[in-house]
Amino acid sequence: MTVVPPAPGEPRRPDGPRDAGDAWVVAPTGERYWGRYGAAGLLAHDPARGVLLQHRVAWSHFGGTWGLPGGAMHEGESAIAGAVREAQEEAGVPDGAVRPRFTSVLDLDIWSYTTVVADVVAPFDPVISDRESVALEWVPVANVSDLPLHPGFASAWPMLRSLLDVRPVVVVDAANVVGSVPDGWWKDRLGAAERLRDRLGGLTVDGADLSLGGARWFPSVALVVEGKARHLAQDSADVTVVRAEGAGDDAIVAEVERRVAEGDTVIAVTSDRELQERVAEAGASAVRSVRWLLERISYSGR
Repeated sequence: MTVVPPAPGEPRRPDGPRDAGDAWVVAPTGERYWGRYGAAGLLAHDPARGVLLQHRVAWSHFGGTWGLPGGAMHEGESAIAGAVREAQEEAGVPDGAVRPRFTSVLDLDIWSYTTVVADVVAPFDPVISDRESVALEWVPVANVSDLPLHPGFASAWPMLRSLLDVRPVVVVDAANVVGSVPDGWWKDRLGAAERLRDRLGGLTVDGADLSLGGARWFPSVALVVEGKARHLAQDSADVTVVRAEGAGDDAIVAEVERRVAEGDTVIAVTSDRELQERVAEAGASAVRSVRWLLERISYSGR
């Protein structure tokens, strides 16, 4: 990998000091990619208005096209942090206005670009806050392909578009998961459920490969508890605790049915074979084993 500064006379970002990440990466074949540490862009999605796109200023790379607010990442910065920071700098996206739903990575070995697809949770109007934008607009999803798009975004858009309506939720059989870890849970079922709930929060923060479209997802999580674990408090904003009034299996099936009816893509987690059949019949898109979940949350019961 070779990093070079802009050539004499080449357009460059005119505002303020440059970050160490603001440099071209040049492949052995001559192609150049912006961002010493890679790059990231934010695809903010508001169901009522569409997706937020940036009309790029003429001096920028592929100027005159429409693409995502984004740019070079800083050293040690996560893709989500970089995409949100760039969107704040270029489009005035307010703090807390979006929640990541999934990320998609174009990895070229010498350089990578991460698209962060995020739901708008607090509606906002974009503001041109630097010189990289001619315009910022909410574009209806159906109209995106009608615009002259940045080549990279144009290539990725069909896949991104196909996933915009996918909203995964992981419905977890708490008793089955807790019972699979021999850590003395039978002495403190409530404490074991609390530890599982806290670990599950990592799915919504760190994301996971859910085998959906090759993306890394940040799903909603529903933890179904029964028996003594029904006293589990809703202490985690990332996990919805569902308390079974009767049989735990019936409550799990009912939660799957409810989520499917709301349009969610449900991944049910249980290793109980009879329950696996029931949740599949209830409409779960996928049924995963306890082992599958444990590999994604590093849960040891302690």
